[in-house]
Amino acid sequence: MTVYVDTSALLKRYVAEPDSDVAEGLLLAHARWATARVTLVETRRNLARLLSRRALAAARRAFAADWTRMHVVELDEETCALAADLAEATGARALDALHLAAAQRVGDASTPFLTFDVRQAEAARALGMRVLGA
Repeated sequence: MTVYVDTSALLKRYVAEPDSDVAEGLLLAHARWATARVTLVETRRNLARLLSRRALAAARRAFAADWTRMHVVELDEETCALAADLAEATGARALDALHLAAAQRVGDASTPFLTFDVRQAEAARALGMRVLGA
C-alpha cells in the first residue's frame, strides 16, 4: 500500500527529533511512498537550517536516494485548485493544503497520510483521511 508522506514526517528520517524512530517505522512499513513536489523544497530548506555542514551533506545524499523512490504529485492546476478548496473548507495553511490535495490525488480516504504536524493532521482527519504519526 502507498503512504502519503509530508515533510514533517520525512525530515525525521534525516534529523534526530522526537518520534524519529516512530516515523522511520511507519515509513518502512509501506513499500510505496508518495508526496507533493513542494516536499523537495521544504525538506532541503529545513535540512540546511537544522544541520551542520557535514551532517547536511549526508542527509542530502540520503534524501536524494529516498526522493528517487517517491511518487511525486505535481502542483499542477488541478492540484492547486483542490488545495484552495481544501484550505477554504478546513482553514489549513497553504502548504498544508497543498499536501492534503496531493494526498487526495494519490488515493482515497484509506490511503494513509503520514504527518507529525498536529494542525495538518487535524485538517486531514476533518477530511476523513486516515492519519498516521500525529
